[in-house]
Amino acid sequence: MSLTQVLEQGNFSKQDLVYLLGLQGEEMQELLNFALKVKLSSLDNHIHLRGLVEYSNKCEKNCLYCGLRCKNPHTLHYTMSDEDVLQSAQLALDKHFGSVAIQSGEDTSRQFTDKIAELVKRIKDLSDGKLGITLSCGEQSEEVYQQWFEAGAHRYLLRIEASNEELFYKIHPNNKKHSFNRRLSCLDALQRIGYQTGTGCMIGLPFQTLDNLAEDILFFKEKDVAMVGMGPFIPHSQTPLWQFANLIPKDDNRLNLTLKMIALTRIFMPKINMVAATANQVLSPAGRKMAILAGANVVMPNLTPTIYREEYMIYPNKSKVNDTIDNAQNQLVEELSTINHTILYDHWGDSLAFHPHP
Repeated sequence: MSLTQVLEQGNFSKQDLVYLLGLQGEEMQELLNFALKVKLSSLDNHIHLRGLVEYSNKCEKNCLYCGLRCKNPHTLHYTMSDEDVLQSAQLALDKHFGSVAIQSGEDTSRQFTDKIAELVKRIKDLSDGKLGITLSCGEQSEEVYQQWFEAGAHRYLLRIEASNEELFYKIHPNNKKHSFNRRLSCLDALQRIGYQTGTGCMIGLPFQTLDNLAEDILFFKEKDVAMVGMGPFIPHSQTPLWQFANLIPKDDNRLNLTLKMIALTRIFMPKINMVAATANQVLSPAGRKMAILAGANVVMPNLTPTIYREEYMIYPNKSKVNDTIDNAQNQLVEELSTINHTILYDHWGDSLAFHPHP
């Protein structure tokens, strides 16, 4: 069977995915080109914007890869003021982004969960309902997810990071606070409530195999998620996983592997929303553009005030931490014009793959 015939199947087996993830050179480019055609036929050439608000870097978790982990003594903790959050939302409205995404470290305190609900309501009021709201605030109780949904949030991203349980516990402590089954139950709860639910993984982790990555794509399909957010693993020197940095693929290989993951997920799930992650630009200045050409259709310009950004270091060397939103938006428009893509302003950009789960 030719490569084209394999790609045209669409409904890949694990064996197919492992084979396709191993493609190099011209065959890899054929895969990326095919994925772009699938995206353009399923979703057109539109890019949706999510104005990113990095609300707080305080986290209860101690994930072994993350610079925000609670046991990192070098992190200066912050929580944005209500005024700063609302100004960021107003900026998204003024720039016609259509949506904001509030992201934070994990905090299950009542003070935090009530504050998020309040901010969601205030953003809805401020924008007269025009701004869509995505949350990415980790594992919470089903009651909290329901509270935030009723406040006005309608999308939620909770990355599995590694769908293989053994690999999951190589990048997370194995204890009550870091439970693989708990993560799965949270994803189920989000879908029951009615969120457009997203998940995703890191690519190029130590100990990760092509089999693991193929399993991740099958996991996205099995969970029937509406959104996927994934990007290359960037090792952080202030984390336990740093000691295994020599086991990760080199930058070019990691970026290519990420592009193949995006492409295969797009072919496998044609109508989902998929983010061109900022981490791609750590590995290559053209990383975002390459992700879009491989099948991504969402970009998240950072609206967090610059005084906070340097402390939201999940991974190091984040791209353009001090860039202004005007400059970032102008660069994005120019970049997209070179690849025949266009921003869809003043739209929530809901996933066409979304349908309520019973």
